[in-house]
Amino acid sequence: MPRLASSSDADTEAYGYDLPRHLIAEHPLPERDASRLLVLRRDEPAAAKAEPGEPTQPAESPQQEGPALEDHSFRDFLGYLDPGDALVVNDSRVFPARLVGRKPTGASAEILLLRPIDSDAYRWEALVRPGQKLKPGRVVEVAEGLSVRIEASREGGREVLLETADDPWAAIERHGLVPLPPYIRRESTEADRERYQTVYAAHRGSVAAPTAGLHLTEELLERVRRRGVRVVPITLHVGPGTFRPVEASRLEEHRLEAERHTVSPESAGTLNEVRAEGGRVVAVGTTVVRVLEATVREDGVFEAGSGETDLFIHPPFRFRAVDRLLTNFHLPRSTLLMLVAAFAGRERVLRAYRHAVTERYRFYSYGDAMLVL
Repeated sequence: MPRLASSSDADTEAYGYDLPRHLIAEHPLPERDASRLLVLRRDEPAAAKAEPGEPTQPAESPQQEGPALEDHSFRDFLGYLDPGDALVVNDSRVFPARLVGRKPTGASAEILLLRPIDSDAYRWEALVRPGQKLKPGRVVEVAEGLSVRIEASREGGREVLLETADDPWAAIERHGLVPLPPYIRRESTEADRERYQTVYAAHRGSVAAPTAGLHLTEELLERVRRRGVRVVPITLHVGPGTFRPVEASRLEEHRLEAERHTVSPESAGTLNEVRAEGGRVVAVGTTVVRVLEATVREDGVFEAGSGETDLFIHPPFRFRAVDRLLTNFHLPRSTLLMLVAAFAGRERVLRAYRHAVTERYRFYSYGDAMLVL
């Protein structure tokens, strides 16, 4: 059961909790929207039971201690959206970035492609394993017609060259593996190519899925649109830093790796219209929150553009862009958990996690969802 921290919000250890290993989801459910949904109300007392598919109403008495929590099916999510709202999704596409091969000695080796350095995608920034033995000049044979040459050392990784007569992206798609998170203790399968990907993924570039969106189906999104809610895409290409723990003892000492993002003029314009008309901005995932909060102006106006952001959101943080957040359950002491804590309050979020453990919710990428109102 999660352990409530007594440290201040600025202490990394304040975001630790205990999770039984069996609650980490190793596989997705047969249907995307069959997951569970824990609803956390930030500013309201415990709510009365609602009919499936409709939002619950707050209880008349505010005497109950702790956050107001509601257990639902994810298929009830639609009931928490109102006509005029904007549902903002990250349409980055995960590519099979993990290349497994052998060194000339026959020993196994692994390359995790991060981002292309040149426009042809032959030269890449990458992480390699075993790092001590894959020095510049070494070659890893991945498959017939595809080898990876270690070109140079870079801060935190390597520069590598794909040696192939094929189009590099075609070779990656053919021979690469889905880079499942390290807490999933199994090899990736062909099924993961579809399930570790949102149904609206469009722009190739992520090495990890924006997992809050894995619950959404084409049918549910169509129902969202019919309800009068605008589905607004933005792009943030997720890097490996999303899995790296915060090792500094104080949050202000930690630095996030920069990630590429794009907000199109159409998306920025739609968000500004929604705000002007009194609608709410509902973010699907922490990646969406980071992009929107990094690009919104002080006066609340959303701006279009492309760039990189290393924005680390943690308490205290003043949100200007996002009104509601759909998210998965995150690792202890992770920057993702700290972002959710900044949005809803650390103690409130950790109590919600304790409830989720007691009720046997499924955790992490292939797990269940939480909606913060």
